[in-house]
Amino acid sequence: MKLRIKHRLFLSFFAATVLVVASMFVITKLSFDRSLLRYVNTTEQEQLTRLEALLKDTYKQHGSWDFLRENPRNWMHLVASSRHDDNNQKDFPAIPPKETEQWLNENQSKFLLPPPPKGPPPMHQIFEWRISLLDAGRMPIITPRDPAGKVTYHPLIVSNQTIGYIGLIPPKIIIDTHQQRFANEQRRSMAIISLIVAGAAALLSFPLSRRMVQRITTLAAATHRLTKGRYDIRVNAVAGDELGQLARDFNSLAQTLESNEQLRRRWVADISHELRTPLAVLRGEIEAVQDGVRKLSQQTLDTLHGEVLRLERLVGDLYELSMSDIGAMQYRKTDVNLVEILRQSLDAHRAQFADRGLTLLPLQDVPSAVPILGDPERLSQLFSNLLKNTLRYTNPGGQLQISVAARDARVQLNFQDSAPGVPEDSLDKLFDRLYRVESSRSREHGGAGLGLALCKNIVEAHDGTIDARHSPLGGLWIAITLPLNG
Repeated sequence: MKLRIKHRLFLSFFAATVLVVASMFVITKLSFDRSLLRYVNTTEQEQLTRLEALLKDTYKQHGSWDFLRENPRNWMHLVASSRHDDNNQKDFPAIPPKETEQWLNENQSKFLLPPPPKGPPPMHQIFEWRISLLDAGRMPIITPRDPAGKVTYHPLIVSNQTIGYIGLIPPKIIIDTHQQRFANEQRRSMAIISLIVAGAAALLSFPLSRRMVQRITTLAAATHRLTKGRYDIRVNAVAGDELGQLARDFNSLAQTLESNEQLRRRWVADISHELRTPLAVLRGEIEAVQDGVRKLSQQTLDTLHGEVLRLERLVGDLYELSMSDIGAMQYRKTDVNLVEILRQSLDAHRAQFADRGLTLLPLQDVPSAVPILGDPERLSQLFSNLLKNTLRYTNPGGQLQISVAARDARVQLNFQDSAPGVPEDSLDKLFDRLYRVESSRSREHGGAGLGLALCKNIVEAHDGTIDARHSPLGGLWIAITLPLNG
């Protein structure tokens, strides 16, 4: 059984939270245990300090350690006395040098050690069993039976004379009943808090994962509809996170596909219309000859031939444009002189300009050589399409001005013709396939709207740019920028 992404996210969030809570619990427990041990050690050091004072006072009274060697019960009395602070020392007078046994018997109830904790505690961890007392010659007087740790000794000095050494093994575990109870309560509290945090994380992880998955599910559903051809689908993209950016990219993709679909439909419709016109003329002429309405004369053949040429040009432009779109249009780039190719194209169309009554203004301030890396045949086709565009649409009596300027490792060519002009909202669409401005540059002039689209593909194949502007002469200004070679 495959887990849904909602459940996977929930488990991921919950597992991460549980891991963090467990880590915090373990770290806090270790820190608390160490802090408690440091506290116990500090308390025992204070007791050890009081025990040192009692030992010094008692030693002064007896003059030797014989009172401990001869009667170990005195040691227990001193340890019990050290449990009380200085304010209570008046209740525990110093042991007199004589009648010690009688005094202990009379005051024994005052110095009884506290009862041991429930259960068998490790005896070596009791305070009394971790104290070591040595005489001045470092001979043991009181030592643990089973020392479990390193002892650090401090000298006992009376009247500038070292009378012995006392040491204490630091505690490793807590055996005091009250301290254990306090530690257990703290651990229980930390465990309860950890469980509460884990439960809260589980309650918060589920709606959070559900909300995130809901946005992903919405995108998935929209993508599914997009694959079915519903390009008008859009999703909510108000969020500023990665999913919001993904939603905006999805909307952009859907809009692009919708635009491409509209262009495809218009493309098919325009191509059908462009092919339909010459075919209809051909069919009409042939049927007229077949029905005897018109005779098969030279004029009829010329008309048929003209329509066939028009159809051939249209099919050829469509083929070249499709080859350019799929990257199959071949370019054989070499070092060429752009100005020389431009002059050759102008010479080839001068007669047509004269026939149309158009003036082809001479080139002004043009460098003798503009070296670029390009395909001479495609560049010649580029210039030919631009010149034919002027021949088709410029009003008789008009003119065309061409200029070339090379600077900053690039060369710019400007084709500026006279009226009619192009509306502002149509300038950016002139390079679209089959687009024409119907009010001025219409089908009556014989164009199919593919010339400028081919020009754009050729320029871009040469790493250049092409754009349309308003000409100072009142017509169209085509500006081309190409990189220089070297």
